Amino acid sequence: MMSIQAPGREEAARALDRIRVARARMGRSWLRLLWLLVGPGILVMLGENDGPSMLSYSATGSQYGIGFFLPFVVLTFALAFVAQEITVRLGAVSKAGHAELIYRRFGRFWGNFAMIDLLFTNVLTLITEFVAIVAGASYFGISKYIAVSAAFLVVTLALSARRYWSWERVTLLLALGNLVFVPVALLSHPNWSAVGHAFLTWSPLPNGGLNEQTIIILLSDIGATITPWMLFFQQGAVSDKGLSTRDIRMGRIDTAIGALLATVAATACILATAPLYTHHMNASQYGAAQFAQALVPYVGHVGGTLFALGILEAGLVAIVAISTSSAYAFGEVTQKAHSLNRTFREAKGFYLVLLLVAGLSGSVVLIPGFPLEFVVLIVNVLAVLTMPPAIGFLLLLVNDKEIMGEHRSGWLLNTLGIGVGAFVSLAGILYALTVIFPTLHF
Repeated sequence: MMSIQAPGREEAARALDRIRVARARMGRSWLRLLWLLVGPGILVMLGENDGPSMLSYSATGSQYGIGFFLPFVVLTFALAFVAQEITVRLGAVSKAGHAELIYRRFGRFWGNFAMIDLLFTNVLTLITEFVAIVAGASYFGISKYIAVSAAFLVVTLALSARRYWSWERVTLLLALGNLVFVPVALLSHPNWSAVGHAFLTWSPLPNGGLNEQTIIILLSDIGATITPWMLFFQQGAVSDKGLSTRDIRMGRIDTAIGALLATVAATACILATAPLYTHHMNASQYGAAQFAQALVPYVGHVGGTLFALGILEAGLVAIVAISTSSAYAFGEVTQKAHSLNRTFREAKGFYLVLLLVAGLSGSVVLIPGFPLEFVVLIVNVLAVLTMPPAIGFLLLLVNDKEIMGEHRSGWLLNTLGIGVGAFVSLAGILYALTVIFPTLHF
């Protein structure tokens, strides 16, 4: 039996949200209904455009240009949409989070395994988010101690409303800052005919084709769009928001909007840094602040400032979202209260885990001599390597008749889901081959 406390305030807050949704639906106010139901999908997609992801796109544009990678990044976000659409249905039908369903259907061992694996990879990812914040802040001459403290303060303040709806709206506002890369791209004066040609022809890989370096960039860009924490966060958010089966269509639209906005921001980042490739600058060792400084001759001081702010924003939103996904998983597996609609007193474990993983990760960044560059390098690759089993659990759950009933995946959705699993598995195999056979070329 579940040991979660009596709902009380949590259910009252969620019921109030559902009344507003019902009124919008009865009044046939489509735009208001959309406004009330969007959130988890946009947050998860823009949240995944995090610090290391934007640095990965920056490295992509500066080292490879736009020919191959613009359409490739669009493809990865399409694959992310396929995976995240499943979490919408799982959360709306089951009213449970991802870790809870794994625990319920596959037992304590796999539930604990999923939670521990997620917490471990989340802490590594969060370290890279704080690295991005520190690097972005350094562009403005802000010390790492102030940057880390300010980021942790934002995470804490976002929780002060003690209401999922308020937390979601505040985080959404922050997440939309990801689009700051669009004006930077425009300031770089991209060659629009070359952009159109890239999408129409999908040029082959430059710089020697598929070798160790390009495989790492490919994996990094895949890990920049498809990661395990996204599954846990969106399903937990859908459940916490109280979405029902009637809201699945809007949940899909929410996820599609998020994928579109994230794709625009990601491709804009590639376009913004492409001048470094065009002018044959060696940007292989650049960090966030170095990218911003290197771009000044091509996008001006305004563009460089916006780029640095974008890196800061990307890390900050990801810290909020990834910390929350960790807290959801902990509460679901330990069967403790896990809702942003509860007070700290009602859900101490949930809030403490959220703040603990954020605080621990931020503290690591302040340790002198800690190999931060190594963690940044491996985190997106690690995300790809841990994704195949996550996709496996996802497909097993969404095809469970007892859980999903009529909302199980049909043959088309299953084919797409298996395709996503095959894609990330193949990427992991290619990476393993380059590690085992470093001189291998494809």
